[in-house]
Amino acid sequence: MKNYPVKKTWAFVMAAALMTVSVGMAGCGKSGQGTPEPTPNNLEEGEAAVPKTAHVNPIAGDSDTGEYIYGGDPSVMVDGDTVYLYTGHDTSTDSQVSRAIYDIREYLCYSTKDMVNWKSEGSVMTADRENITWATSDNTAWASQVVKHGGKYYLYFCTWDKTAAGKQSIGVATADSPTGPFKDIGQPIVQGTVTEPQTSNWNDIDPTVWVEKDDAGEEHRYLAWGNSKYYVCELNEDMISVKDLNGDGKITSGSPGSDADIINNQTGLSSFTEAPWFYRRQDENGNYYGKYYLFYAFGWRERMAYATTDDLMKGMWKFGKVLMEPTATSNTNHMAVFDFKGKTYFVYHNGSLPAGNGYRRSACITELKFNEDGSVEPMTETASGPNGTVSVIKTGDGKTLSHPKYSNSSGDAAYPYSDIKIGTGLSEEEIDGKWVLTDGKADRAKDAYVSIQAENKPGLYWTANDDKTVTLAQDTDAGEDTAKKQTFRAVTGLDKKDAVSFESVSQPGMYLTVKDELLCLTDGSDKAAATFTVE
Repeated sequence: MKNYPVKKTWAFVMAAALMTVSVGMAGCGKSGQGTPEPTPNNLEEGEAAVPKTAHVNPIAGDSDTGEYIYGGDPSVMVDGDTVYLYTGHDTSTDSQVSRAIYDIREYLCYSTKDMVNWKSEGSVMTADRENITWATSDNTAWASQVVKHGGKYYLYFCTWDKTAAGKQSIGVATADSPTGPFKDIGQPIVQGTVTEPQTSNWNDIDPTVWVEKDDAGEEHRYLAWGNSKYYVCELNEDMISVKDLNGDGKITSGSPGSDADIINNQTGLSSFTEAPWFYRRQDENGNYYGKYYLFYAFGWRERMAYATTDDLMKGMWKFGKVLMEPTATSNTNHMAVFDFKGKTYFVYHNGSLPAGNGYRRSACITELKFNEDGSVEPMTETASGPNGTVSVIKTGDGKTLSHPKYSNSSGDAAYPYSDIKIGTGLSEEEIDGKWVLTDGKADRAKDAYVSIQAENKPGLYWTANDDKTVTLAQDTDAGEDTAKKQTFRAVTGLDKKDAVSFESVSQPGMYLTVKDELLCLTDGSDKAAATFTVE
């Protein structure tokens, strides 16, 4: 079994979430609030330590060597004291990305017991035709979900099916361990030629499963899936076959109110695109209560939304709201919602790792919260995640460095973002001044090196451009040159010794400076404009 890198949990330079930057000569430092901090061990003379944070999003796939492991369509299973995260393994080349081709050859697993440290469990199932004999190819390990039932583990997945007129179909594989290896049962559980109505050959993707006993003690096992069309059915107790609800000896598909076994029921699922995920709330004793939630991808580029119902098979859906706008770095999104140690979490994907995009995705996580009436609070994607620290950077005269507030575009032509301005000239209502400071991408071992990412636009970094402008931009190539452009060396403030200045790593001798209310690079001769505080 292969193992893959997970996101390294970087040690905090500062002990508190809000702490003034520490500066000083090599081997010494002080906190602006008088709180002791760890002394960096490799600062050179004149360099400063800035308050970096543990960069917990994405939660898997990062690498000190640049060998990033991409993986999208996340799903989650909680088994006892452990959370298991499953993703496809995105391996599309630049050529494939330019042709909108997914190359996903296996399913990966990561685990955690504390929601902070994630361990790679390696590959749990390959999608080659030797393992999935009915598949048309070896590289279509599309979205999956793992559930536990009767002491066994079931991995529901979708792939192209040579036994169903080349359409996509839903499959299932079994294992005795949550980390596999999973073995396909030898045939699809739902073929794309069975479901109707149909609008494409990929209507049958993205399975989600829910197992629960009703008030009478009878267990129900629900399977739902779909792209553009939403389908739901019940499973037999074996978990690997569709239940013949009408007893006619065959599996049929139909609309609500029919006696079909598979129901196309999406009334109320406004702009349903794909990626359905079942969820229901639990009380302090672990008992389910209230309505059923269906989280799903909404429209294009994909937003995250939800709807509710009282009955997963027969009930009508009531639309809730859009919860998350399109991400800043990926055209698709796919969520998993789960409870662990008293909190509810929302896992999603974006393309925020270097060279990431909609075909090289990464799993991220944030906390999901409910209002008193059971509605779900909208959320933004986040670079810091549930455990990281957000910083504020100010000029010497107290102005906050920020980027304009904006909604990510629904049009593909707007991406990748590369020219979002950073400055001080906007009103407080128009700005987003939240930043996540991490070890410098050009050399993570150097304590003075830092990279600065937008908290609510993960994957967009402060970038020193050749024309001396500084903008928010995505790292689209994971190249050495881009890493240098998105890394700055923190030095003792040019104007104030208890503040900090930032020298460009890609253009040595040039410093971050606010000029005409915009961040740019200068030689630092205007020392006050090139000096900052970090809180």
